[in-house]
Parts: sequence; C-alpha cells; structure tokens
Amino acid sequence: MSFENSLEFIDIDTTIPVLGEAKIPSPIQKGKKDSLPHVFVSDSQRILIDASMEHTIALVKKGEKCPSFELAGPREKIFFDPSKLKCALVTCGGLCPGLNDIIRSIVLELFYGYSVKNIYGIKYGLQGFIPKYGHDIIELNPGIVGDILNMGGSILGSSRGPQDIDEIVDCLTRLNIGILFMIGGDGTLMAASKISDLIAKRGLKISIVGIPKTIDNDIYLVARSFGFDTAVDVATQAIKGAHNEAEGYPNGIGLIKLMGRYSGFIAATASLAQQDVNFVLIPEVDIHLEGSNGLLSAIEKRLKERKHAVIVVAEGAGQKFFQQKEQQRDTSGNIKLHDIGQFLKDRIMSYFNEKNIDVSLKYIDPSYMIRSLPANANDSVFCGFLGRDAVHAGMAGKTKLIVGHWNNHFVHVPLEASAGKRKKINPKGKLWSTVLESTGQDSLING
Repeated sequence: MSFENSLEFIDIDTTIPVLGEAKIPSPIQKGKKDSLPHVFVSDSQRILIDASMEHTIALVKKGEKCPSFELAGPREKIFFDPSKLKCALVTCGGLCPGLNDIIRSIVLELFYGYSVKNIYGIKYGLQGFIPKYGHDIIELNPGIVGDILNMGGSILGSSRGPQDIDEIVDCLTRLNIGILFMIGGDGTLMAASKISDLIAKRGLKISIVGIPKTIDNDIYLVARSFGFDTAVDVATQAIKGAHNEAEGYPNGIGLIKLMGRYSGFIAATASLAQQDVNFVLIPEVDIHLEGSNGLLSAIEKRLKERKHAVIVVAEGAGQKFFQQKEQQRDTSGNIKLHDIGQFLKDRIMSYFNEKNIDVSLKYIDPSYMIRSLPANANDSVFCGFLGRDAVHAGMAGKTKLIVGHWNNHFVHVPLEASAGKRKKINPKGKLWSTVLESTGQDSLING
C-alpha cells in the first residue's frame, strides 16, 4: 500500500460504540489460567491501519494521530450477564464456504467460553424475523453444531431482499435478544447499521455484531474474507481442467468464468496460484474486443504461437458490452450482471469462424459449485477466529461493528466505515502487475 493510497484512511472514525460500562468479570479464564496463557485484550491495544514507516513518520511529524483499529479478543470485564443473556445468529445473502464454521465457532464460544445457554438460529436470513413468513427459530447448542464443519451452505438457510427494520427490531425485543450476530455481505452490513441505529433510537441494549461474508473478498477495510481461500482453491482446479482441454486439441481454448461482481480478486489470485492462464479479465481493468490490440486479436496471436490459450474472466468484467440491453435487479436491489462468459464464448467462436480458423473452445463456469462447498482447512481455521472474536466483542457490550482481518490481526471495524463501500484491485498495484508478469498479458486497449 503506497503512502498516497493511504491518505484515504486519515479521516476514518474507528470508534466502536458500546452499550454501557462493562462491569462483570469475564468467566472465560475462570479456573483456566494455567491452561490459557493468553490473558485479556484492552481497548488501548491498537492495530495501525497503515503500518508503513513512511506514512507513520509523516503523520507523527504533523502532530496527527495514526488511524488504527481496536484489537479484537476477550476483554477482562464484560457487559452482559451470561446467565440471563439470549443470543441470535442469522446468515444472509448468497451461500459461501465457511458459513457453518462461523455458526459453530460462535455457538461453541458462547456455550463453553461464556456459559450462555440460550442461543437461537434465525432461519432463512432476515425473513426469519418477519412474522408473515412463518419461519421457525431453532435452538442452537453444541450437539446441533458439532458436526456441521463438513457441510456446505448454511444450516440456518438464507434469503435475499430487504425486510422492514422496525419489524426486525420488534422481533428482537419480543425474543429478549441481547446480542445479534449477522453474517452477510455488503447488503447485510448496511441492514445491520440501520438495525443498530433504530435500536439506539429506541434506547434498547442490544448488541449488533457483523461477520463480513463475501466470497469475492471485496469488503472495504477487510484484508481477507472467509470463503475466499476455498474459492481460489477450487478455481485452480477449473483452470487445470481448462488448460488440459486447451492443450489437448489444435487451437484449443479454455475459457473459465469465476466469481467477482465488482472486484477481480478470485480471478487474479487463482491465475497466480495456477499459472497456466494467458488472459485475465477483471472489472477494474478495461479491455477492447476488436482492433489490433483487442482481446480477439491477442487470442489469435497466442494460438499462432503456442496452439492453445487459457482465459479467465471475472463475472463483472466487460459489462460495457451489454449497454444496449435492459438492466435488471435482483430482490436485494443488486444489478443483475449479464453473462460475460457466454458472451465471450459466442464472440470468440464467431471471430474465428469468420476467419475460417478451426478452434476448439471449452467453457467452464464453476461458480455455484464453489459457493456451496464446505470450507477448506485454511478457511475453517480463519472462521474459527472470526466467530470467537465476534463473541468476545458482543459480550463486552460493543455494537455496530464487524470483526475483520487487517495487517495480520483480527480487529474491530465500525460498520459505518465499511458498509456501502467496496475494495477493488488497484490496476497499478502489485497484485495486478504480478498477474501481468505471470500471464505475459499486454494492455488489451487500442491506442
């Protein structure tokens, strides 16, 4: 991260709201001081947002504070009385590897770490709070979640679309919920922020703790999101298959469409993990199809030189090619992307047919298979940290935050600092420049 890019972080307010003074001694170390060598984390322990020496020295010379996040972890004093506390969990939006790992780690930490026995799972996302849908609420305990690590999806189910915030808070009040853990992407985090605001307006003591979920790894101020490692892992298998298919035929072309609505992190990272890719197309970098420097001409040149080519495209790339088509939205209000993978397949085949060049093109789209898989080992460990630190934050009475990963630490990020914003690949940064080095890909822009 360059010094210039870090300037955007200077004015970020990283204060985490609290419901009140934490006065109750935490039970998690009781009788375990010899077996648990780590002690407690204090609010004064901070993680710099930008850890570069250049940036830090510059701010110190100006007499300004270096922006930093609270370090996540257990606090010595907690706000809620575990014997009387009721907690709820909800998973929202699209499926993602690791959802069940998050649920399991939250439930086990509440049950065994803090002796919280009243834990509820809200079924089918935000719909579960709304009476008209009639969804059941399930009780969660170690027996229910003990074996869910190897299951894909979410045992709580999910749904898309906004729901009435007043009705959600009414439901929380009826159930006497003290902490709500919301696991979801950008839309869920924005809903969490609105729920927190209404709770504060009503003067209620309910903590809202978010765990950011996006397989695309595009949550702002979160260096890594769960499910991303698994997505890259599986995507590399698709690249291997596409490369084998392409090499097996004269003028073979392997075309793989990967997830990434607005950010190309999966496409870029998978292409570095499995370096058989010749062209990587992401939303952050413009391309031309036609012309001497366009993609089609580049593929033709590649086939003449090496007899095969592998192309990875993120689902959000090249949406400009559909400008004449009507734009639709899903139930959550997200723009429905046009299918760039099928478009490129048809256009590539048409281009070579017009030139009377025989090609063998194989198109692979593993997106939905990836979303519903169980987490791999790295993601499972990562989810365990996220879930436990979410519990520690909620028990301490902190609210309106997400638990994120930043500069190799788990931290508390204010909802307002992250929700509604998006992390993207810097076209002039190290990740993208390394992709270009790995693939040998030139600029696909004419002129």
